[in-house]
Amino acid sequence: MGNTAKTAFLLTLLTVLLVLIGEHFGGQNGLILGFLFAAGMNFFTYFYSDKLALKMYKAQPVTREELPRAYAVVERMTQRMGIPMPKMYVIPTESPNAFATGRNPKHASVAMTHGILSLLNDEELEGVLAHELGHVQNRDILTSSIAATLAGAITLIARMGYWAEIFGGFGGGGGRRERGGGISGLFMLILAPIAAMLIQLAVSRSREYEADATGAKTTGNPYALASALEKIDAYSRRVPMIASPSSAHLFIAQPLVGGSMFANLFSTHPPMKKRIERLIGRSSVSGLQ
Repeated sequence: MGNTAKTAFLLTLLTVLLVLIGEHFGGQNGLILGFLFAAGMNFFTYFYSDKLALKMYKAQPVTREELPRAYAVVERMTQRMGIPMPKMYVIPTESPNAFATGRNPKHASVAMTHGILSLLNDEELEGVLAHELGHVQNRDILTSSIAATLAGAITLIARMGYWAEIFGGFGGGGGRRERGGGISGLFMLILAPIAAMLIQLAVSRSREYEADATGAKTTGNPYALASALEKIDAYSRRVPMIASPSSAHLFIAQPLVGGSMFANLFSTHPPMKKRIERLIGRSSVSGLQ
């Protein structure tokens, strides 16, 4: 399934979900409200999901004068890839990580943490930024941004549904409470985060391998990206980045998903050793593992 088809699928899924939930709790009036809310959500996710992700992590825009090292790398890589220069952001945390977002290459943004800038040498930083630009060139940034918004929406709707079920629904839902109490709402509350994670898994695991391959091909130096991934993985264990479960899949390395008990079960990234092995033929740059 191509990224355009995935995007259409996710937006359709959001629409169907909201309409069905609206009908469940509010009958015909709820169905109409659900449809209107879905239309608004679809508009928002298409045009503003990237801005939401950047705001969530307090990413600050930076100029060429403020970050000449990264700007020089990105300019060189975008020229090789034949894509426009993205907007550049820095996230104020010492945990090393980065992500790309936006609805298309003309409206793309790349965000990196303070930690990744101080941790990596120039060749390693080039590998990481080429990886993120690989997401832009492969046109999966919109899909991943929409998946983040959809995952968050599912969790939010489930929580709203749980309380609506307890207190009688969205107008006229009292009969449902008599038949099932808050049981169905409770199941939604439990299952929604799992459903959200499954959506992310469907979108993100293979795309990390693809972006790694694109980044390595663009730089011509797979060892630099492999070294960067190994450093990021090791340092992130000491200085973990706390991320929302709905947006963890955006990052180059798996962040700590809010201490969730499902973090390992529903990991949004392939194992780092496997990514390194695909790049250089062994699971460690040093060759000791």
